[in-house]
Amino acid sequence: MHFPKFFTIIFILQVLIFSFCESQQCAKPPKTIQVDQSGYKQFKTIQSAIDTVPQGNSQWIHILISPGVYKEKVKIDTNKPCIFLEGAGRNSTTIQWGDSGTAKHTATVELNGNNTLVKGITFENTHNTIDSTNVTQAVAVRVHADKCAFIDCGFIGVQDTLYDSFGRHYYHNCYIQGATDFIFGTGQSIFEDCEIFFSNGLGSPKDGIITANDRKSEDDPSAFVFKKCTINGKGGKTNLGRALKPGNPRVIIANSFFANVIRKEGWAEKNFFQGHE
Repeated sequence: MHFPKFFTIIFILQVLIFSFCESQQCAKPPKTIQVDQSGYKQFKTIQSAIDTVPQGNSQWIHILISPGVYKEKVKIDTNKPCIFLEGAGRNSTTIQWGDSGTAKHTATVELNGNNTLVKGITFENTHNTIDSTNVTQAVAVRVHADKCAFIDCGFIGVQDTLYDSFGRHYYHNCYIQGATDFIFGTGQSIFEDCEIFFSNGLGSPKDGIITANDRKSEDDPSAFVFKKCTINGKGGKTNLGRALKPGNPRVIIANSFFANVIRKEGWAEKNFFQGHE
């Protein structure tokens, strides 16, 4: 039975970020379905399991994913909230794809459903990590939904790894790797006890940028908050962040460790990378 662990994660999500009065009601107990590439479980692919969730879903759907590298693109639609994806650990369960192009369409995993919980999964876009000679936008995860949480997850890419697009999100004990604007968007997000790792993948060493917050105005609630995180890396130097476009970026880093991979000026001008879209 996985109920105790499930309810612990629900509790963390609600207490640390969102008030109970705002939370969408997702019925308990959860319905559990299982994914295993061997075919011994109900489904062999993650997307086929998600496809069974009814539109307008209002019950927690707990999708248990066995160890393995799942080479597929995954999408949770807006009309499928209340999904809990649980892998066997970020070193054991990986969702992997290699796509490039505009940020909205390259994501290995696209999450649009409110109240999405994820635990113990690594998301990777291999387009730039394998071939870094022509680095371009290649998103590992796009989160465009409200009240989402990621516990013990990994996000691996080079440019635009984590598209924290919209909504309130919480990341705990996660590993996020990239080189160029690899945490970006207009989300309202807390990153706690996470490791942020600057790396060009297999490419030649070069400089980069960690965050590119796209807050539009002083009234825009968007912010990236890093609390008790470790910022490390290799193969070049990086700035902590820049404005994605002309605006009012807001990034707060508190009680965190900086390795010497951070350039002394800390922050960059918005046009540090010419031609970025």
